[in-house]
Amino acid sequence: MNNDVVFSSLFGVMASDQRINVWHFSIYMSLFHRWLANGRVNPVSISRSEIMRQTHIRSIVTYHKCIRQLRDFGYIVYEPSYNPFIGSYIRLLVPDRT
Repeated sequence: MNNDVVFSSLFGVMASDQRINVWHFSIYMSLFHRWLANGRVNPVSISRSEIMRQTHIRSIVTYHKCIRQLRDFGYIVYEPSYNPFIGSYIRLLVPDRT
């Protein structure tokens, strides 16, 4: 599946999900960009500070709340790293339109 089809499908799902707000979408798009740069391979290593910088989220609380909710809503699998020298891992999921 090409990137346009994946993005279009994802956008349709997220746009119709009333639980998703601009912060969720911004974080997911940043993660999606990382996934593409990683060769569309899961998992993707992420850095909280890098994602926050890219999404213009300044609150660590907001970042963690949105990551947790994206996980709970079925958009990602989040594998936190509690080691400051090792990034956390994210597995992107593209939910069905059902």
